[in-house]
Amino acid sequence: MGYQISRKAADDIFAQLRESYDIFAPKVFAGEGCFSDTDVIRYGKIDSLDEIEWARRSDYSFKEALLPVNETLFYFTEDETSVPACRQKDLLIFLKSCDLHALKRLDTIYLENGPEDFYYKRLREKAHFVLMGCGETCDNGFCVSMGTNRTDAYDLYLKLDGKTVLADCPSEKLRGFFERADASVCNVEPEYVSENTEEVTLPKNLSVKDFSNPIWEEYGSRCIGCGRCNFVCPTCTCFTMQDIHYRDNENVGERRRVWASCQVDGYDEIAGGIEFRKTQGERLRFKVMHKIYDFEKRFGYTMCVGCGRCDTVCPEYISYTTLINKLNMIKKEEA
Repeated sequence: MGYQISRKAADDIFAQLRESYDIFAPKVFAGEGCFSDTDVIRYGKIDSLDEIEWARRSDYSFKEALLPVNETLFYFTEDETSVPACRQKDLLIFLKSCDLHALKRLDTIYLENGPEDFYYKRLREKAHFVLMGCGETCDNGFCVSMGTNRTDAYDLYLKLDGKTVLADCPSEKLRGFFERADASVCNVEPEYVSENTEEVTLPKNLSVKDFSNPIWEEYGSRCIGCGRCNFVCPTCTCFTMQDIHYRDNENVGERRRVWASCQVDGYDEIAGGIEFRKTQGERLRFKVMHKIYDFEKRFGYTMCVGCGRCDTVCPEYISYTTLINKLNMIKKEEA
């Protein structure tokens, strides 16, 4: 059901929502970019609609609201362990269509890929999602090619339109806030992009034979293994474990899981110093093939959602979209 309300009424609703929800949205962090004079757009807790960056895509994805960069799994002493309590309030997270599709990928990995992840599940059950429309395509995005430019899997859609706010609210729980505000009922359709500047065609008939394609070393020779592409990706889920021992008693501490990257040296190292992927080309191959081949073979759809953040963030200007299109041309020539 759609509503039209004044901006003042929307601000009042937002204040009411803050009483029940911790609200996260993309916001500008001034001076916190890669350089001292640059900003970064990433997710943070907000106190008003004015803090939200509506127009530009966030540099980092929404996933850090559900998967903290550093997360304590449990505390330990000589005699026992204890699990930290989950946050008290529910979550309300603002995101765009491609990221809502990425949420499905996170759910698949953490809830359907074997035993459910206890920490992800308890936070996920508290999360509700507000769709932000896309008036125009973002730089390097190719969501249309991936079919992720549209979605109806949201609890609330909001659009600021001058002095008024338009809302579509499938969630009965959230709908009550608008009904109590005596909002005008109207038809509201989310704003989606229908074409991107970037277009990607996924290669067909991929197989393990493509692991030896020279394209991986061609692109991998430029990779410096910084892992930034993984950290901004809304569907990358890898982490490593750290045991933190307290200084006053080395037998007491906490175990944390911390975001990690398959592109970084040592990620796949096991006992004896053995590494399965020694070169950056092999690591790049692993990442890309997992996104467009392995994941789809297992779950029926690709892992990549076409947000384009990896292309934007790469310091060596390695283009994921160009690589995919080039691989597609190679497969066509082989056919």
